[in-house]
Amino acid sequence: MIEYKKTTLSNGLTVIAHRDNSTPMAAVNVLYKVGARNEHPDHTGFAHLFEHLMFGGSIHIAEYDTPVQLAAGENNAFTNNDYTDYYITLPKENIETAFWLESDRMLQLAFNEKSLEVQRKVVVEEFNQRYLNQPYGDLWLLLRPLIYRVHPYRWATIGIAPEHITQATMAEVKAFYRRYYNPDNAILSVAADMEHEQVFDLAQKWFGDIPRGEAFHDDIPAEPEQTEARRLEVTRAVPATVVMIVFRIGARLSSEFVVCDVISDLLSNGNSSRLYQRLVKERGLFSGVNAYVTGDIDPGLFVVTGHLLSGVSTDQAEEALWGELDALKTDDIADEELEKVRNKYESGVIFGEINGMNKAMNLGFYEMLGDIDLINREVDVFRAITREDIRREAEQLFVPEKSNTLIYRSEHESR
Repeated sequence: MIEYKKTTLSNGLTVIAHRDNSTPMAAVNVLYKVGARNEHPDHTGFAHLFEHLMFGGSIHIAEYDTPVQLAAGENNAFTNNDYTDYYITLPKENIETAFWLESDRMLQLAFNEKSLEVQRKVVVEEFNQRYLNQPYGDLWLLLRPLIYRVHPYRWATIGIAPEHITQATMAEVKAFYRRYYNPDNAILSVAADMEHEQVFDLAQKWFGDIPRGEAFHDDIPAEPEQTEARRLEVTRAVPATVVMIVFRIGARLSSEFVVCDVISDLLSNGNSSRLYQRLVKERGLFSGVNAYVTGDIDPGLFVVTGHLLSGVSTDQAEEALWGELDALKTDDIADEELEKVRNKYESGVIFGEINGMNKAMNLGFYEMLGDIDLINREVDVFRAITREDIRREAEQLFVPEKSNTLIYRSEHESR
């Protein structure tokens, strides 16, 4: 159980405080409700660009990392399709350093052409190194537009093409910042050995005078229902062929998501799981196989993927993966198998709550979802899933007309 208190400042900033007396360190997390899903299809990659720009100096602070280091802290950030997250851990005694730094870059970044050009080059280099010049790097660049046709999940966080960043003007960049990086579009969550009111007072001191942003509404199109199988085959210079079969599932707060999360753990959660035991150990078809769900705000994905061993055909691999999916429609799942999955999930949650930063991040995440108390209920929700729920979901979801298959063939392997 994570106890917390929440308040909202007059400028719209949501502040969440969790008293954590297990550590002398404080965790300060700022979540901005902007990710790739908020971008225009002609201007993608902006949220990720700002992950970098936010470290380039602000109106009163020329350089970001040095004050963190002088305060014996560590900091970082990440961007995904739904939101952008900035976090700092440091000794509790130095917590105001984090409030000072985060509030100043929320107040106003120090925009200049030199900084923008530097970060443009960083992002383009990352695009090249991580997505274009790395084995399997373009898997999701291929999969997303296969699965999504109108929803902005059809592009990755890095963007559709480097040109969207290299050709971005200063005016476009500033407009994106003014729209999204405001207190009323942010969640400040803090885990520290401090009274809740102390956290709220610090939030008011450092963030309270920042003006709220102009009201806006992002019209994000809903993805139409998929009614026919989709397929893509490519050949690349990679060591092994990969087969991926992907299905669209419900949004993060849907009951469908939780059932699919349980199914993914039944299939692939350790060496005793179904896919490993049957397709790796017993049948020797794959060197590695996995199943997982994406916890997106809007309808996300159920992914099954495997790296083929040499000599195994893609037809064999697909048939084997579909066989395991179909088996869920008729198998009588043993009580101990389902209980093992439940216990692993619960232990993962408990161990995750040991870390103060995990707690601060998760409080911000569940608040963004719109149901912060789910952070304390989700284990019970997970445990309540039954064999009949699994069978029913498998029958509805794992059908060819809802599938998206990518054959990512190694040029060293024949068909």
